[in-house]
Amino acid sequence: MFSSKIKLGLGLIGIGREWGYVPSSIPNESDTLNFLIDSYKLNIDFFDTAPAYGLSEKRFGKFLDSLNTIQKKNITIATKFGENWNIQNNDTHVDHSYNALCNSIDQSLGRLGRVDILQLHKSTLQVLMSEDLKRAIDYAKKKGIKIFGASISDIKSGFFVCESDIFSVIQLPYNIKNTSFEAVIDLAIQKNKYILINRPFGMGNILYENTNNNSDKISCQVDAYKFILRKQFHGVILSGTKSVQHLQENIKSFQIALKQITDESVIIK
Repeated sequence: MFSSKIKLGLGLIGIGREWGYVPSSIPNESDTLNFLIDSYKLNIDFFDTAPAYGLSEKRFGKFLDSLNTIQKKNITIATKFGENWNIQNNDTHVDHSYNALCNSIDQSLGRLGRVDILQLHKSTLQVLMSEDLKRAIDYAKKKGIKIFGASISDIKSGFFVCESDIFSVIQLPYNIKNTSFEAVIDLAIQKNKYILINRPFGMGNILYENTNNNSDKISCQVDAYKFILRKQFHGVILSGTKSVQHLQENIKSFQIALKQITDESVIIK
């Protein structure tokens, strides 16, 4: 399933709830479906969602239903458990109990049809070591889920995931302005973990602060991607956009960055 190179994937928080440096309203269902179809046509085949992303799983599931068997087989479906969306309050709540984790697994499978990568959301060292999580992972295995990871937000949890035989995937933020998890990334590379990088532009903060026009924006994106690509890991950089135009800009910038990094490597050799 996993490619030996770094590729661009799509984080789906923006299609399900307000999010970002400058929060904006979520697209309607029709626009969301068209966006996902266009993303697939642009060769995006790695999608990362979560129950905590509001309407994201449901909407992504409807997109998956629109694909044929072969198309669906070529997509990697990553989701999470441990944090859920509260419709009444428009916010999230964390629940890492065994029953809640199992209910979340069943709900995600019902919405998505299958789950290729299941990640613990809102990881802490205590939860990562808990019996409830171990039992929930066993439950997930019985449901056909084979690959497990964790989305981490503290260094100790990151190191634990890297050293664990249970988790083959780790998700974490990393960008020019946030290098706090660099040591975790280095250990993950050493331990052959598949790495998912989120917030490559700092939720958009990096772009808003450093660009005045589209040319500046592309240049800023290229620099941001190059900074991450220099780590030379196996995995995915997740774009959090919900706009086809922005996704096209992301793809263009990523490809330019990838070529420039490759050229740099040739020169160094």
